Amino acid sequence: MAAANQLTALLNNMYATGLLDEQFQQLQMLQDASSPDFVSEVITLFCEDGDRIISELAKLLEKPSVDFDRVDAYVHQLKGSSASVGAQKVKNTCIQFREFCQSRSRDGCLKTLDSVRTEFYDLRGKFQTMLQLQRQLHGFYPK
Repeated sequence: MAAANQLTALLNNMYATGLLDEQFQQLQMLQDASSPDFVSEVITLFCEDGDRIISELAKLLEKPSVDFDRVDAYVHQLKGSSASVGAQKVKNTCIQFREFCQSRSRDGCLKTLDSVRTEFYDLRGKFQTMLQLQRQLHGFYPK
């Protein structure tokens, strides 16, 4: 069972590096026989929403006059979804991002957007690997 060992090692690494926190374990505990794809569906939605939010943030911060309240609302949304899936590094970076929004610092927001983008895409790549390994383990292959 190479896939099982790879999955365990991947998850252990994600916890050890602070990408995930205990909230992800709580999420996994909600999955059962009646909803075998629960975690996969939640992660997929998180990744899709995160992509969309990061794209919107980039557009908002490019404008000559930044609407910091709208930026903050998007960052708040990303922070909430990150917290719900246990995406600790993304959540913590969003907390910093919100501080820059509240102080109306475009430079701070742009730098933090880069950090959020890096943390999010690192996590998304690992989530995709995790889902692929789970499909191998359970005999589900994408069409």
